[in-house]
Amino acid sequence: MMARPAPVNWTAPGKGVWARNFRLGEWLPDPTTPLFADWLIPRIEAGFLDGMEEDVRVRVPFRYGFVNGWYFNSPPIPKPWTVAPLIVRSRGRLPWFLINVLLRTSSNPADAHRAVLHRLELKWREQLLPGYRKLVREAERDVESASQARLIELVNAISRQAGIQLWSLAVVGGSAWKMESALASFWRKELAGPLSGTPAGLLGHQVLLRGLTGTLPGPSPHAVYSLDWYHPTASEMGPAGRAAAAESPIDIASRLDNQRSQVEAAARTSLIDSRGKLTRFDSLLTMARYYAAVREEQAMHLSLGWPVLRRCAQGLGGNLVSTGTIADPQDMHFLTLDEMLDGVRHPGKDYRAQVESRRDTWHRQRQLDAPLTIGKAAKFGGEPGRSGYDPVANAVEAARTSSEYPKDAIIGHPASTGRASGRVRILEGLEDADSFQAGEILVARSTAPAWTPLFARAAAVVTDGGTLAAHASIIAREYGIPAVVGTRDATRRLHTGQLVTVDGGAGYVDTGVQQD
Repeated sequence: MMARPAPVNWTAPGKGVWARNFRLGEWLPDPTTPLFADWLIPRIEAGFLDGMEEDVRVRVPFRYGFVNGWYFNSPPIPKPWTVAPLIVRSRGRLPWFLINVLLRTSSNPADAHRAVLHRLELKWREQLLPGYRKLVREAERDVESASQARLIELVNAISRQAGIQLWSLAVVGGSAWKMESALASFWRKELAGPLSGTPAGLLGHQVLLRGLTGTLPGPSPHAVYSLDWYHPTASEMGPAGRAAAAESPIDIASRLDNQRSQVEAAARTSLIDSRGKLTRFDSLLTMARYYAAVREEQAMHLSLGWPVLRRCAQGLGGNLVSTGTIADPQDMHFLTLDEMLDGVRHPGKDYRAQVESRRDTWHRQRQLDAPLTIGKAAKFGGEPGRSGYDPVANAVEAARTSSEYPKDAIIGHPASTGRASGRVRILEGLEDADSFQAGEILVARSTAPAWTPLFARAAAVVTDGGTLAAHASIIAREYGIPAVVGTRDATRRLHTGQLVTVDGGAGYVDTGVQQD
């Protein structure tokens, strides 16, 4: 076991609050390898802006940077004198878009759906996703016989297209947590009191969003642990653990269907005397369910191009090995883009020493306790991540079923309601999956689609990172198990074998459970 590193400085790359698990960062549970940071991330970010420009007619880049190897990003801080030109350039589309995507999604989701979101969802289904699939098919056809120049071209094209997909996921699927926030606020205001003490009241609104697809999600061949192409895809890793599931898929689906039906019926009965409130509840529930399913679907397809990207990397790395530039094809990931291109254009240059040094640095960075946020709000100051108006924090608090916590509890986001006790199993990565047993509490830095099979055996899930719309949140609901995400440091504060209780509705992990 590598010794924990000495404390390091987490100075933000610029003004404002910088988040580690926001946008692209949600898909990066480890520090980035040099080539991914230097090559693919700029292409993905450029594709994100291409998608924005097509829909909004402007390019407003998010700021991003790397601190101790970890990816952080932050919303742009527009200057007052830059806003008017952006509005003019968008021909008035920018304010219309922002009003619907940022404001109406959490106040009147149905209006936002009609005004812009449904059209953008159809665009994704009918244009963007088919175009992505076509590009990947063409790359799969060419990759084995492709020249070095063609491999580089394929990497650029797929990375850009992934960025466009990320834009659509951020706008369309990303509306899911805002709509859930609206449903949670309605529940707290209109239903929490009347249903207090009942089974429906104890479970809360999240039960209404569980098991929506009707079938439990399985891993696709392109599912990833991380978008950093250094890591293998699901098709390369094989089954993620082989222990039996805690419950059959049929039993899970039946249990969740009964829970949803009972809680929905209780809510409707409570609202029966107010036609306006009942109509509002129906609208909020319909939109929250719809976009939760869309978000899961879009997230599943984001990494569609990763198996062929990995093959491109293998081809490029193999060529560099043959000329003595590096010792192993995987070493390519520890080059910069300029070094990789230099090795392609000028065979024989030796970068093996640089590779070894950077790999050692990367392994040390993986041991760091990377904070979820760094910096501070430009205007409001104070604690990182806090400002006068924080929609994410407001959504989290609206979702909590209780604000009372046991002593020494680990507090996070209430991602999937319910309570479960069990032994902790901390997983550093999917290479540890075979050790995970049915009924244990899965604790990880974050989860991604390649982790999905483990949820069938978990009693609950706890992650350092993540949000209400993260993979762990969505899949935990599909399996009907409690989940707490965004704890910051659960993987450090807990240890494998420890007995804990996870309360996914209140959003905490009780570490004071009596041991056997």
